[in-house]
Amino acid sequence: MKKECSAQEARLKAEAYCSLTERCTDDVLRKLEQWGAPSDAFDAIIESLKKERYIDEQRYANAFVRDKYRFNQWGRIKIAQALRMKHVASDFIYAALDEIDEEEYTSVLTSLLEKKRKSVKASTEYERNGKVIRFALGHGYDMGEILRCMKQIGCEDEYMD
Repeated sequence: MKKECSAQEARLKAEAYCSLTERCTDDVLRKLEQWGAPSDAFDAIIESLKKERYIDEQRYANAFVRDKYRFNQWGRIKIAQALRMKHVASDFIYAALDEIDEEEYTSVLTSLLEKKRKSVKASTEYERNGKVIRFALGHGYDMGEILRCMKQIGCEDEYMD
């Protein structure tokens, strides 16, 4: 059974929660539910947090994109999907994805592919390339980007055209 708290207590807890790191509205709503805050106060609490700039969806999307592609080496597709699952507006997602430096993005993908190629065990080059491509697709990179980077690192094969 979850413990209930008043709207004022929930707002204070939410302010402290948002002060630690960037949060989106969806994260805060889940916490409010978890804390047992009155559901009729959710909208007022969220509006208060937005007004006081504890929550800023664009700032959250920018931080999320930056962290996921630099530290987790995720591609644009996986990042966008994760933000959609958190109910971040598409405008904020696309604006944040546009902030990615193309050269850095390509170098992250290239180094990811090189590392994976070294660790993959396969009997043929075709099989090895297939495993590397599936790995990169799982990380959210576009097939065109993957094939371009594969050619850059010297993976020439007849099926890559």
